[in-house]
Amino acid sequence: MTRFARALPLIAAALLLGGAVPFDSWREQRFSLLSSNDWSQGRDAVRVTSDGTVSLLWTALPPSDATVRRARWSWAVQESVPATALDRRGGDDRNLSLYFIFMPEAVANRMRNAPIRRLLEVEEARVLMYVWGGNHRAGAVVPSPYLGARGRTIALRQAGTGAHRETVDLARDYQRAFGSAPTALVGLALSADSDDTGTEIMAELSGLRLE
Repeated sequence: MTRFARALPLIAAALLLGGAVPFDSWREQRFSLLSSNDWSQGRDAVRVTSDGTVSLLWTALPPSDATVRRARWSWAVQESVPATALDRRGGDDRNLSLYFIFMPEAVANRMRNAPIRRLLEVEEARVLMYVWGGNHRAGAVVPSPYLGARGRTIALRQAGTGAHRETVDLARDYQRAFGSAPTALVGLALSADSDDTGTEIMAELSGLRLE
């Protein structure tokens, strides 16, 4: 067997894992006065049970991911919250919300070690949140009731159960949401939210890739 032939399995594995985002090092952000979700983190997948609770997992990204402009993942929901209005503060429960956090490079360099709550408060930050939940049409751009001009929700799936594979064009959606080309991608977060409706979520997100 030639050296090249012996290397083929390693090359194939590298191609398969290229851009893969592991979940096992993501940190939880809890919210005061509210009970937190139950998260189970593996390398390629994260599972959540939310029973009238809310919290999120998050991770910072290295500078090498700053220019990422596409993402793909799989997600599944076994138990769903009811349909809600995602633009209503205090009534916007959703099964899963995947956040992509952007900011200008100079600001990103200053905020590199900041916690998620600080990142979301930065005036120059812009946050795209892809959501499974709510009652909005697929692809709708919905204002965030918490982030104001800094955040926009992209409704991908209405509330309900099932399993789906998603591919999103971050550059296109950023342009639609904020009217400009995207700045540097600095972090990711994943939330599940059932505290307003007092219902239960059982869901999973896996195979997250950045391209």
